[in-house]
Amino acid sequence: MRTLEQKTKEHPCFNAGAAHEAARIHLPVAPKCNIKCNFCNRKYDCQNESRPGVTSNVLTPVEALERYKKAKDTVPNLKVVGIAGPGDPLANITETMETIRLIGEYDPDTTFCLSTNGLKLRKFADQLIGLGVSHFTVTINGVRPETAAHIYRYATFEGVKHFGLEGAKLLLDKQWEALNHLKGKDVMTKVNTVLIKGVNDHEVEEIATWARTAGADMNNIMPLIPVEGTPFEDIGEISRQELVRVRLKCNEIMPQMMHCTQCRADAVGTLGQRCAGVAAI
Repeated sequence: MRTLEQKTKEHPCFNAGAAHEAARIHLPVAPKCNIKCNFCNRKYDCQNESRPGVTSNVLTPVEALERYKKAKDTVPNLKVVGIAGPGDPLANITETMETIRLIGEYDPDTTFCLSTNGLKLRKFADQLIGLGVSHFTVTINGVRPETAAHIYRYATFEGVKHFGLEGAKLLLDKQWEALNHLKGKDVMTKVNTVLIKGVNDHEVEEIATWARTAGADMNNIMPLIPVEGTPFEDIGEISRQELVRVRLKCNEIMPQMMHCTQCRADAVGTLGQRCAGVAAI
């Protein structure tokens, strides 16, 4: 079995040196979400868009296993299985865990990673680690409830929807709790931050500091992709120059991922390739 260090070295999202060599596959087994982001419009049947939350279809765990088997035969140097949506993996915990279990039994040397908003990560972290998840990504877009309340319409926890500041504070508390719990575990943790002009662009350095304090290993600042039909559809995009400036500034606080391609929920291949969906296999 490979060590965490070896797995990280071959993980294209956690090691820029592997971005053009090691391949990953995202398996879209998680359609439901437990928060409502003002920039998100999840589409389950879209071949022409390349962004998070988009997939050609949603798979069952058994279908995901078959997709993985096929990918292993056709995609060179496939190292990583990720579950990143199109909703939140932990809002679909049964499907997520069953997918990991099935693939882990078929290929015990697989590196598993999971991307989540963190609302239920503390609750399921130990079970996921026990199944073999070694790399976690938590999306954190603010550290102040006032900022987060502008980004999230609500958060649903234990069957109850929490709106506004109440929902924002709940989400931030759960994210902090989860990151602190993962600190000291034999895992790598990355914090993703969507940079939104006029909303949280004043707070990204605080987010990086907050994440480092909570125990995260690295940060990935991504530009907002305005999506039609969402409350943030008219917010302007961050320029490439501004994004680089912000990333370099935050790199003084904690290591930054500089090569993110903002993949689909069904992406497959290396990060250096166009972000293809699983239907391309």
